Amino acid sequence: MDQASILAALSLRLPETHQATADIENYQVSSPLILDACAAPGGKTLVIASKMKQDTELLANELSSERRRRLSEVLDKHLPADLRDRVRVSGFDAAAAAGRQSEHDRFAAILLDAPCSSERHILQSKTALEKWTPARPRNLVQREWSLLSASFLLLGNDGSLVYSTCSINPDENDGVAGRLLKKYGKQNYSGDFCILDKPDFTIGEETEFGRFILPDTSNGAGPMYVARFKKSNNNEV
Repeated sequence: MDQASILAALSLRLPETHQATADIENYQVSSPLILDACAAPGGKTLVIASKMKQDTELLANELSSERRRRLSEVLDKHLPADLRDRVRVSGFDAAAAAGRQSEHDRFAAILLDAPCSSERHILQSKTALEKWTPARPRNLVQREWSLLSASFLLLGNDGSLVYSTCSINPDENDGVAGRLLKKYGKQNYSGDFCILDKPDFTIGEETEFGRFILPDTSNGAGPMYVARFKKSNNNEV
């Protein structure tokens, strides 16, 4: 995991104080709950776990059973036992979870490192390059949007939401981030609304809604796009 991936994970604002949360998949807790929505292979999960407060829990979620198995192995290997006990691995579809009203507002913070075009990986893999089609980025944009919009609904009031990809496609980056603000911005939504909260790091370049780290300008780090949002029900913010 390079510097760009670490910065994406560190951009998530973690809960500072104790707050009650409910359950997801019958996992009952009374501590602040963080969601790593697409956690495999686990590098960003390790960063978040190392920074969270002692009374906080982390749900590392991965839909793919094989990737989920590898995720568990990474966490077992690299987390001390006391910290590993506060990191649960799950396998639900985060986009589908938002369809249940009972799951809304469950998490104090959410990292969505979304499945993306990952052009650097494609260029380094003959197999991946052969499987690429022009339809793939378009399909990924729809999946990324469904995951990001769902994550906003799963996020509790005053919670932090980080959206990241390793794509260079602007449609997958600012295109998706801007869509969230358009739908849930305070001028367009009567309930909880979305506030842009740009990342604090300074490497890379600023975009309309986030920051973009590119290897040619960041000593080989990236590509990594990072956008950060806050959820609020105070329309005076």
